[in-house]
Amino acid sequence: MSVAVKFQSSAKPASEPRAILGPTGNRVRASDDPKRKTEAPKKLQRPKKPVQVIPAPVVRNNVSTDSSCSSDSSSSSGSSAKKKLESSRKTVTAKLNGVKNMKVVPNGGGVEIEEISPKVSGPIKRCDWITSNSDPLYTSFHDEEWGVPDYDDRKLFELLVFSQALGELSWPAILNKRDIFRKLFDNFDISSIAQFTEKKLLSLKVNGSLLLSEPKLRAVVENAKQTLKVQQEFGSFSNYCWRFVNHQPLRNGFRYARQVPVKTPKADIISKDLMQRGFRCVGPTVVYSFMQVSGIVNDHLLTCFRYQECNANVKNDLKSNIEETKELTKVLENTCLSCD
Repeated sequence: MSVAVKFQSSAKPASEPRAILGPTGNRVRASDDPKRKTEAPKKLQRPKKPVQVIPAPVVRNNVSTDSSCSSDSSSSSGSSAKKKLESSRKTVTAKLNGVKNMKVVPNGGGVEIEEISPKVSGPIKRCDWITSNSDPLYTSFHDEEWGVPDYDDRKLFELLVFSQALGELSWPAILNKRDIFRKLFDNFDISSIAQFTEKKLLSLKVNGSLLLSEPKLRAVVENAKQTLKVQQEFGSFSNYCWRFVNHQPLRNGFRYARQVPVKTPKADIISKDLMQRGFRCVGPTVVYSFMQVSGIVNDHLLTCFRYQECNANVKNDLKSNIEETKELTKVLENTCLSCD
């Protein structure tokens, strides 16, 4: 007797697709569904074009051109290569790393790169005692005269008088009355001032008041007389003043205004020598102010733009003096030869 045996199939029913956590939430990925699994069509590959070889001279001339010119090198023709060659000969301005401006300039068969110095913008840095609220005359005086070496006797005597007046007036007040000073003191003619009488002194008034106090006015006249004697002894008042610093300006190089002194040992030496010669109102403080304004000492701050400019003026003056000395030497040699 035959018995029918039932065999259970070992095949398990297809399980449901499992939810996967994707970047936009829980969802079923289409790739897990066997029914939706389709084979992607193969992309057709385009035939590659042969790379055109660019002549060597064109490559050399286009090395420094912009990168946009080289992007089409694979598809450029002979005519486009000529256009690139012509464009490479034109002046091209570009930025290197966003820091320096570079200028590409044609030079025969090749090119040269020139650096373009960037323009510095911003306010000019001056000494701390010159502010945006300072008198324009005072600012101009700082930028053009203060600290500049001076060798003219008349100008030096004028600056000495102004330094003496600082005990009663400020620099802005003196500069605003500068024309009046020059008019009343005969444009600071030393010989003329030395002959001022008492009556002349008392007539030096502005709006009914004396320009300076009587002791200061008498000191100006007496100093003019002594300056004439100094000129006879040393040849000029300039030689007398500059010999104390060996005819070379002193450069302190202070960084802050609080470091600038009101007097120095050198000013004390000059002050004593002046007083021994009969000069009046020439204390160390007055003398140091005179040294600063006449350029005998450069007290512009290191951060001030005038510090280096005054030093450059000194170098130019030295060069001109050397050239004048050479010319005088040649003249003397020729004179001696002609005498022989």
